[in-house]
Amino acid sequence: MHVTAKLVLTSLVVYIVVSMYGIWTFTAEADYTKADAALVLGTRLDGEEPSYALRERIDHAIWLYEYELVERIVFTGGLTEGGLISEAEASKLYALSVGVPEDVIVVEDRSLVTRENMLFTKELAEELNLSDFLLVSDPFHMKRALMMADVFGLEVMAAPTPQSVYTSWGEQFPFVLRETLAYVGNQLTFNKSF
Repeated sequence: MHVTAKLVLTSLVVYIVVSMYGIWTFTAEADYTKADAALVLGTRLDGEEPSYALRERIDHAIWLYEYELVERIVFTGGLTEGGLISEAEASKLYALSVGVPEDVIVVEDRSLVTRENMLFTKELAEELNLSDFLLVSDPFHMKRALMMADVFGLEVMAAPTPQSVYTSWGEQFPFVLRETLAYVGNQLTFNKSF
């Protein structure tokens, strides 16, 4: 292998390892400044019900609403392959079932990835005159989510769930690896498509 190729490959590996460490240790402290809305990033469902990970996000957004830190809650997430209901709609139904008023809830049900969460929320924000958000997701997702919000010019403050649903090293590693590859891919390609 040519010396230049070795140097490039070594640099890329070091960059990936450093990025992974940064994501693993990134602890965006919650910023509980009042905002117009909580922006809840969707994640998978269990059938037609929110998964444990999604319920943690919904419950955290409801807590933000109950403590009057936000006036609205934006649930994101579209209909994934084989699904019968969108992530956002399942989130809305769950929130309604625990007493959140329907007029508080905004549904963005077209997005399938973090980039689209931000793009379509930006469109909704302009329509509904929402200027800032408390961003709700898993702590390990927060670094990339904040970066994507910045790409689309969304004014967000970190409001990660109090703890990750990925509690063991075996659960954390695959999620952090996926986040790292998406983060690095985004940084290197500049196409902001992750």
